[in-house]
Amino acid sequence: MPAYEIVPGDAASPVVLHVPHSSTWIPDDVRARILLDDAALRDELAAMTDACTDLVALLAADASSPRPWAFVNRASRLVVDPERFTDPAAEEMEAVGMGAVYTSTSQRTPLREAEPEYRAALLDEYFHPYAAALADLVDARLEACGRAVILDVHSYPAAALPYELHAADERPPVCLGTDAAHTSAALLEAARTAFGGWDVATDQPFSGTYVPLRHYGRDTRVESLMLEIRRDQYLGPGNGPEDERIAELALAVAELVAAAGRPSAR
Repeated sequence: MPAYEIVPGDAASPVVLHVPHSSTWIPDDVRARILLDDAALRDELAAMTDACTDLVALLAADASSPRPWAFVNRASRLVVDPERFTDPAAEEMEAVGMGAVYTSTSQRTPLREAEPEYRAALLDEYFHPYAAALADLVDARLEACGRAVILDVHSYPAAALPYELHAADERPPVCLGTDAAHTSAALLEAARTAFGGWDVATDQPFSGTYVPLRHYGRDTRVESLMLEIRRDQYLGPGNGPEDERIAELALAVAELVAAAGRPSAR
């Protein structure tokens, strides 16, 4: 069974809601190689999981017509992080042990041993099938619609964690991450409009957005925008969901889905 889920949308929609970091599930064999005890692992999952972003995305999909497609990671990012480059030379987070396969925690303590053969096995089992399936979904949207738009749904804590490389940046309620080749001015403006009820910053504290390597820098028919929602905007004590706030955010995402689904000049 794959460690991801594709939630089908309307054939007429070019939009894919990508949710890579919402899960806490770690397979038993992967857990066995993690160095943390159960309590420390619970703390690490609480710090690093984009809790309830799958709920925000799927509620937005339910509120949209035509319905966008959704691609949801059902494994924790502590298994592999599907948004990292696998080439260590291309991935800045390798500097803190958080490339495609994490060897360090958010607190900069050891998570697992740095074992090249095991890293390669994790990439083969989890990372590469995930990347191929998402690229195939984007190809299907290109074939059906002539374009594809990835909305990359994340969240982040109000206070910077020790692993963050840009901890001095602004931490607004909503951060929009962009890519020079794959984020059009029209898509960025549509996001600013959709999230008009929140303070919004661009590319801080996090920048960039997910584009499958099959298309990255090669096919500008693929657009992408990262949505980073500060967790205190929709989570309460213990990272529990605040239903009304989640509903408000989902409607904003749905507004963006509608705008992104309409053809526009780049």
